[in-house]
Amino acid sequence: MKGTIIRLQGGFYDVMTETKQEIRCRARGNFRNRNISPVVGDDVEIQDQKDGTGYILAVDERSNHLVRPPIANIDQAFLLFSVKEPAFSYHLLDRFLVLIESKQIHPIIVLTKMDLLNEDEMEAIEQAASLYRSIGYDVIETSTEKGSGVEAIRDLFEAKTSVFAGQTGVGKSSLLNAVAPELELATGKISKSLGRGKHTTRHVTLIQLGGGLVADTPGFSSLEFPQELEAEELRWCFPEFVERHDDCKFRGCAHVNEPGCAVKAAVESGEIASTRYDNYVTFMEEINDRQRRY
Repeated sequence: MKGTIIRLQGGFYDVMTETKQEIRCRARGNFRNRNISPVVGDDVEIQDQKDGTGYILAVDERSNHLVRPPIANIDQAFLLFSVKEPAFSYHLLDRFLVLIESKQIHPIIVLTKMDLLNEDEMEAIEQAASLYRSIGYDVIETSTEKGSGVEAIRDLFEAKTSVFAGQTGVGKSSLLNAVAPELELATGKISKSLGRGKHTTRHVTLIQLGGGLVADTPGFSSLEFPQELEAEELRWCFPEFVERHDDCKFRGCAHVNEPGCAVKAAVESGEIASTRYDNYVTFMEEINDRQRRY
């Protein structure tokens, strides 16, 4: 019998079968010896028992896999970033985008708490939204207080496995509650002293929603690049760099110190945002430093 892991809790795996039946399973005893660690989103083969429980016999090959949050086989990622409380961060958004791009997952940028902005702040955020749309990213502006952007998100769930991810306190659970009030997910208030929210989602769980599966994931305020992401792969995680790569003088141009670099020329002319390029250089240095250490 085939199914998908929708929840991990207390050493058990809740599997939803192709007939939408949920079966609580244990993993085979030799999985640990074979270094197999099933995660939410894994497609698995199970054997059901007479008592209504089951055993996971095998885990199918994954199309992709995130370590933090631990989830597999994702079609699209809603990257939630508040525009205020906590403040919007180009640096953190670009880190999320690199991670998602490196896993061949379709990213959708969701800006939350738009109702909190004054006129000057709104202008700055609209400039940021315009920048990422010009690169080719989908950007949805939302407010759970006003209900704006909710329908646009709900329409994207059909036949997809989606993940909601973002910094702690940006309102992931609140937005999912607005999309589907029956979920009644726990939410937390922002700490004024810390400028971030309390962790309110403790486990990754796949929820049936809008004709697809959606994961509400624990929030986090920092993000490390996966060990397998090499420095030479980073340039392929910036779509506007990829567009100009063939125009560089050198075929393997890293877009840092090489002469005749079309990407650096585009930064100088304003065709590529300096924030994006500066973050790229920072990420490149970070990955190179890690590689030298290990």
